[in-house]
Order: sequence, then structure tokens, then C-alpha cells
Amino acid sequence: MIRIGIVGIGFMGMTHFEGAKKLNGGRVAAISTRNAAKLAGDWTSIQGNFGPRGGQVDLSNVKKYADYHDLLNDPEIDLVDVCLPSDQHEKVVLEALAAGKHTLVEKSIALEVDAADRMVAAARKAGKLLMVAHVLPFFPEFKFVAEAIQNQTYGKLRAAHFRRVICKPEWSEEMGDVQKTGGPGIDLHIHDNHFIGLVCGVPKSVHSRGILDHGFAQHVVTQYLYDDPELTVSCLSGGIAAKGLAFAHGFEIYLEKATLLYDFNTLGGEPILNRPLTVVGADGSATQPVLDGGSEWCSAFTAELQVAIDSVRTGKEPALLSGALARDALKLCYREAESIATRKEVAVG
Repeated sequence: MIRIGIVGIGFMGMTHFEGAKKLNGGRVAAISTRNAAKLAGDWTSIQGNFGPRGGQVDLSNVKKYADYHDLLNDPEIDLVDVCLPSDQHEKVVLEALAAGKHTLVEKSIALEVDAADRMVAAARKAGKLLMVAHVLPFFPEFKFVAEAIQNQTYGKLRAAHFRRVICKPEWSEEMGDVQKTGGPGIDLHIHDNHFIGLVCGVPKSVHSRGILDHGFAQHVVTQYLYDDPELTVSCLSGGIAAKGLAFAHGFEIYLEKATLLYDFNTLGGEPILNRPLTVVGADGSATQPVLDGGSEWCSAFTAELQVAIDSVRTGKEPALLSGALARDALKLCYREAESIATRKEVAVG
């Protein structure tokens, strides 16, 4: 049994706690938060932009630490799961690795590329896994797309266009602080950059337009440029939508033998699936495939955590949670901000 210790009980900490309930071979053995009410099981103050609000939680079988260093030093913890704001990731991850713990950290890996480099290097030096919890590839629609592209189920990828937007995140003061999260151009859009790097490869350069706040993108539209001049990849992402549009994401994927479409929105507080994942065939057909994945709000996080604990058992870094890929996704976010500021194409490097 892989024993997990969660550091940070905000919305993502709660999400990981709930997602871990259905793991095979793993469980949450400890949590750490400075909030006394949360340590006592009162999570009613927790709220996010999807899923339910927090409630009363039974922590009778879970160790509770006010100081996360006590969790890091607990010999019974096999995997430290860091769910703190992004500006705190580097310090805690480096301490967890130094304590000899395999570590999973929520996205974004860090707020600075240099910090991400230090984290990847520290994991290599410690001989421990550093995994970054980019959950998007575990959502059934995105998992289907990733496998279709990688396996060339419908032939070669020709073009891909992604969309991910939110309104201003008023449910959390920390989420609204660009100095702590990097704003939507990092905290939100890094999902797309990670997924694009995974399925299309890291581009050679980016050409972006958008809106900046203290150097961080609030809204961004990017064309990703590759050696293949015909491969057309773009994304629209940001946090400037009106309040009634709390969240939206989707894609159009053009393959040689099929087009894949998906469009989901949260409008006026209600989830609306405008277009379920649809495979448009070269024969004129339009079908909706049966997707693998649970129906609960945190099912994708369960799948993500399952990969993490399986990797702790084998000692092999999973490609989907790669620290290096997460670092490259962060680098893309900064190159996009530079392109917005300079109004020029910027090499990724």
C-alpha cells in the first residue's frame, strides 16, 4: 500500500483527497495544513470552479500535521502530494525530495522556469520521482484524442485548435493574485501547453497576441510553429470571460481520416455539454465514441493519482506526469508572454 501525504488543503488538496478514495494500492495516510478547522475536518470553506463545495470530512484514520515538515519526516509516508499555491511549490518540493520522498506536485510545476529546472535536477540527484499533476490527459475526451494522435488511429495529425477560458476567479483570493499563480496565462493555460507538448510536441517558436497584467498573460491567443510548415496548432485561453461563463474548454482536431470535436461550458452556474466528443468520419458519419473513465467529478484525478502510485511502485517516471514536460509547458507560457509584449514571434529554445 502506497501511503500518501497531502500538503495543502485548499480546493486541489480536497480534490486529491476525494480522488484518492478509489485508488488501488494507495491511500491518503496524512494531511498537513495550518488551518485548525480543516485539521478538525471542517472543509466547508473550500470552493473551486468545478465540483462541489467542501463539507465535513472524516479524518479519524488520517494523520494530521499543522507543520508540513512533520509530514515530510514521517517514515510511513511514501509519496508527498504538494497541493499548495504555485509560488510555494519549489521550496516544499525540494524539501520533500531532500527528505527522501517521491513527490507529486500540482501544476504549475513552479512560477519560474529556473525553479522548475532546479526541481527536475534535485529529483535526479535524489534518485526520487518528481511528478507534476497535469490532469488534462486523464479526462476521457482528452485521453481519447491523445491516444488517437499517438497511435495514428485516424492517420496523421494535420491541425489542432484548443480553447480554455474562465471568468475572474472570485472564489479564491489566492487564485486572483497573479504573483502567486502567474494568472490565467500560467495557472489555466499551462494545461493546454502541457497537452500540446504531449501530443503535438514542443514547438520551435510561438506567435501570440493577448492581454498582460504585471507581465503575466490574462488572455492569450497563440499559434504554435513547428518544423512541419503544414502542421497548424493554435489555442485561445484566458480569464477575462463574463461572470456567467465560469469555465469552458474544447477542441477541434483535424486528422487525415477524421475530425474530432468537443465543446463543454459552465454557463450561468450550469454545466452544458454543447458538443460531446464526436468523431466525424471521412465517409460522412458523425459518431460519439464510448469513453473510458468514471462519472464522478474527481474521476480524472483518481486516474492521475493511480498512475502516480503505480510509478512509485515501479520507480519509473510516467510520461504523462513528467517533470521535464511540465517544465517545458511553463517555458511556453513565458515565451507567449514575451511574444505578446514584443509583438514578435519568439523562439522556444
